[in-house]
Amino acid sequence: MDGVCADRETSAVTRPVTPSTRPSLRATVVSVSVLCVALVASACGGGGAGGGDNSGPPQTGGTLRYGLSQAPTCADPAQAGTNQTIYLTRQVVDSLTDQDPKTGAIVPWLAQRWEVSPDATQFTFHLRPGVTFSDGTPVDAAAVRSTFDAITKTLGLVKAPLGASYLSGYTGTTVVDPLTARVSFSGPNAQFLQASSTPQLGILAAKTNAETVEQRCQGPVIGSGPFVYTDYQQDRSAKLKKRTGYTWSSPAFAHSGEAYLDGIDFTVVPESGVRTGSIASDQLDTISDALPQDAAQITGAGGSVLTTPNPGVPFGLQLNVTRGPLVDPAVRKALVPAINRQELVDTVLGPDFKPATGVLASKTPGYTKLSGVRFDASAAAAQLQAAGWVPGADGIRVKNGARLKFAVLYSAVFAGNQAVLELVQQQLKKVGVDLALDLTSNAEFTARQNSGDYDSIYGNVTRADGDILRSLFSVTQRNLSHSAAIPALEQAFAGELATVDTTKRNALLATAQQQLLDNGFYVPTIELSQAIGAGPKAHGVRFDASARLQFHDTWLSKN
Repeated sequence: MDGVCADRETSAVTRPVTPSTRPSLRATVVSVSVLCVALVASACGGGGAGGGDNSGPPQTGGTLRYGLSQAPTCADPAQAGTNQTIYLTRQVVDSLTDQDPKTGAIVPWLAQRWEVSPDATQFTFHLRPGVTFSDGTPVDAAAVRSTFDAITKTLGLVKAPLGASYLSGYTGTTVVDPLTARVSFSGPNAQFLQASSTPQLGILAAKTNAETVEQRCQGPVIGSGPFVYTDYQQDRSAKLKKRTGYTWSSPAFAHSGEAYLDGIDFTVVPESGVRTGSIASDQLDTISDALPQDAAQITGAGGSVLTTPNPGVPFGLQLNVTRGPLVDPAVRKALVPAINRQELVDTVLGPDFKPATGVLASKTPGYTKLSGVRFDASAAAAQLQAAGWVPGADGIRVKNGARLKFAVLYSAVFAGNQAVLELVQQQLKKVGVDLALDLTSNAEFTARQNSGDYDSIYGNVTRADGDILRSLFSVTQRNLSHSAAIPALEQAFAGELATVDTTKRNALLATAQQQLLDNGFYVPTIELSQAIGAGPKAHGVRFDASARLQFHDTWLSKN
């Protein structure tokens, strides 16, 4: 899961990004206005700038020192899953389109304009002339084809679960001419335009696309982004330098031309106190996972904490319906009211987080607030009792000699995971459920997730489109619940893929969300937010529409 790996936020929310004064390129987009509206029913993510509001005009030069809370897992954007990894990979790869972080609108990037067939099975992109990869080869229609072919044929759902799911039904890319690529699908795929803005579908050079899965992950991959790799140490660190001659930035960026920074050095600093102390002592300029208790030290040093909520699937437990007591739908559904989400926020996370109110985060286009996502421990206990699960001698419920016990598989990529789950464990115990916490490394988490070796898994997935639910829950996709097909759910997924009408698409997504809750596939807990600590010298640190960092506009003051 993309955001089983995710970053978090703290308390001081900065002002949003100042709208760019650059001319908009949206007027060049043809035949897509209806689809764009369908994909941006609500705004996503915000942005901010460190170092205060009176920092003056941007300055060029300098190397940003960034402290990651977890090690990067792969140099390849297509395989990147954790936010800590995407912070690196987003800088070296451009996408066909971008998504405006303030409005959610799909805007041009490598593609100047595009057309979508009426049945949403063909997407024709007209590329900007003169754009090159860092190895000097052109960004052309052949590169689009080799990128998407590699994702579907070389990487697949196991290594590139998000990118491959976005390309579900992909039948190929036709090179109409050197700067025109027609991407075709076997059936309607209305979500693909927004997907074309993600780093997982970023366009890479032919040399990278020809490499093995392992070679791509070890890097350096070759993209057309504003930065290039100069060093990549798997699971340890990465160094980027500015791409000289970069002139094709997205209109969602705050400036055109080359990046202001000369480079970015990413190091791994797992301890939150050490990361914060490194901001105060001027050893780092920017850090991930700025915890609420660290905000005062950061602001006291003249810095700031930048926050933004994540769209997509909120943190929660995805249940394997084939294992133990979770085979019983009454058990699965009773878990939802057993959890006090507001207590999770108030006790563990702080005021900038929100309790989950559905199976989508509230900033996601197509989000529906579900009345069933509420706290009612008495109702949870009554549901379990009615299903034949009665309290045992130690308070844990039993049925036919089996205890109501299951495990949750999780990793520590989000700093709050353990504390949140420990509190969830206590809350479930009060209604007679024994939750075992199964902490693993990132690598083991991924392996067991792929093999299906879990009772439940805990995480979130970030994406600014409601179709992310199909990627996780459809029997034609990852189906992490291992369920049989639910006709109403699969029909909703098929329908939202087939329509570009906003109202119809959102209604179908609402049906899908209710079906997921009614069938007890997902137990939401909290909505994720990002929290980035920026020192007094760091300015223009921006969030994109999916709450990931964009460093093209970042700069360092020299005083």
